[in-house]
Parts: sequence; structure tokens; C-alpha cells
Amino acid sequence: MSERLSAPSVTVSIRMVSQLLDRLGAHHTRALDCIARAGIAPPLLDQESARVTVEQFALFYRTLAIELDDETPGMFSRPLRAGTLKFLCLGMLDAANLRVALHRFCWFFRLVLDDLHFEMGEEDGLTRIALVERTDLGHHRILILELMLMLVQGIASWMIERKLLFARVDLDYPAPAHAGEYINMYAGPARFDQARTALFIEPAFMDAPIRQDKASLSGFLRKAPMDWIHVSVSERLFTHRVRDLLEASLGQPQSVEDVARALHVSPRTLARRLDAEGTHFQAVKDALRRDVAIARISRTDQAIASIGAELGFDDPAAFNRAFKQWTGTPPGSYRRLASTNRSTSARKSGPSPTGGASR
Repeated sequence: MSERLSAPSVTVSIRMVSQLLDRLGAHHTRALDCIARAGIAPPLLDQESARVTVEQFALFYRTLAIELDDETPGMFSRPLRAGTLKFLCLGMLDAANLRVALHRFCWFFRLVLDDLHFEMGEEDGLTRIALVERTDLGHHRILILELMLMLVQGIASWMIERKLLFARVDLDYPAPAHAGEYINMYAGPARFDQARTALFIEPAFMDAPIRQDKASLSGFLRKAPMDWIHVSVSERLFTHRVRDLLEASLGQPQSVEDVARALHVSPRTLARRLDAEGTHFQAVKDALRRDVAIARISRTDQAIASIGAELGFDDPAAFNRAFKQWTGTPPGSYRRLASTNRSTSARKSGPSPTGGASR
């Protein structure tokens, strides 16, 4: 229980699960089993507003990758067999710095993938890592590009043992309905409708030395893709600093004036900084309460009314309405579904589902 309570209170849209499921076609039944083993209730797949914890999504992805022997499950015309990611990382560990490591990263994928390549170049004084599509990625193209950008982010950040911040993230597609999610997906501001899909990195990061070794690789692979997705609140945008303060004071009234004072800025400056990052104070506060509520209801047996009260809902009915708006399901039903799936997962558990990914 203590381990679940200490896990990050961050969630992702059920979209990421359901679109991977849709992509798999003939493997649909096996993918549903992996969803159950990750403790995700299948009825949530039909609710567009539903969300799951990052750890649930990561467990689903890892289990699916092992089950299908494909570390990019169903994304490309040919699978990346178990061990591909480990082999890639081993080839990067002795690089002199991140620049050399990412050069090897790009060339590795030219060897193993036909559908998509990474190209490294320079633009506006920044290093550009572009995704070059060699074939039509199909209906779930955006999800595939999102996950591959996260892969760069995750591996590079792990290699230099610090969060890799991007000058910007360019996307060659219009802003999707879930564009608001990008602030928690990538360590840099996203720009849509661009000429290419690419990450842009400051020179100081490219010269950073590689700080990992073979001994630490297994731990990184065991958690993948969890560390690719969640952007650390302490190292990122103003939005995350606000969220960090709010999360540290859960259960206590926190006004915009209180947070502005803690950040040593005026409320007007706070509002302007958040607006520049595409959000506002109440949206950050609501997203935090949503994520904490989902995490606690999924992971713990804490009374639902108590969870609502700690999140600032004086009226249990108001909390129930808010939770249903966030997930499409009342909190009691969500917990029953999650509990049923945790029990199913426990009965089916055998060898660790991460073992195949880190061989």
C-alpha cells in the first residue's frame, strides 16, 4: 500500500490505451488481457473522458510488448523484438556526450525500422531531432509520433541523469483535442501545424556527459515507458511549479494569491506566465485534484468521502459529480471496476511482466 501511495499522482487519457488496442487487430483478445493485468477496467475504454494512472499505462505497455514480442506493439510494419531497446541503450552508454549518443540513436533506428527514421541536424543554433515518416502510419499516426518523441525524451534524460528540456517541440499536425495534455507529456512548449515533427535541444544539453552504465540499465527498462511520459514538476514549466505547491498543500485552502506569494510573483504575473503556457490557475488545480482522486480511488481503500474532503470538496455529492465529469464514471463504480481488475491481475500473475523487456 505504501508503494502505491507514494507513486506519482499523474494520469493519462484512456485514449492512449484504447488507440493501442485498436491498432492491434488480430491481437485484440491478448491486448484486452494485458489491460486487465494492468488493473485497467475494460468498461473505461468506452468512456472518452476516462483516465488511468501513468503506472497503469506503463504496466499495460510493458505487458503488451512482452506478450507480442514487440517493444513498439503494433505500431510498425515489423516488430521490434524483445531486447531491442536494451541493445540500443548498450550502444549509447560509452558515448562521450549526449550529442554522440543521440547520433547513434538516430542511426540505430535507420537499421531496425522501415516506417520511421530519426534525423539529427542543426537549426537556429539548436540541435534538431526530426521524425521522418517513410510510410503512412495510419489512423493512429499522432499516437505513434507522440510515443516516439517520448522515447527520445526518456532515453536522453536517463542517459545524462537529468531531465532533458526542449527549446520547443514542433508537430506537423493540427492541435488535437487533447493538446492540453502536451504540457505534461513533453519537457518543452509544443507548436502545432509545423513543417516537420521534431524536438529542438539547447547546445548545453548536447555536451552533457553520459552518466549511466550497464548496472543501471535494468532498472530503467523495468519502469519503461513510465519515465518517458511524466515531466518532473521540479524541473519544468511554471505550470508544474504551481502544481507542485498545490500538491504539497493538499487539504488546505490555496488561493491564486497564496501560490503567487510562494513563487515570489504577483497574481497578475502568475496568470500571465500560466497563460503563456496555455493554461490557467483553476485548470492546474482541477487537473491535480482529478489525478489525485483517480490515483487514490484506484490504489487505496480510503473512504471516497474522505478523499473528496481532502481535495477540498465539502459536499460528497459535489465530489461525485466532479469525478463523473472527469472519468465518465462515479467514484464508487470506478473503484469496484479497479478492484475487480486488480484481483484478476493477481490471480493471473506469474513471472514478472517486465522480465522479458530487460533481458
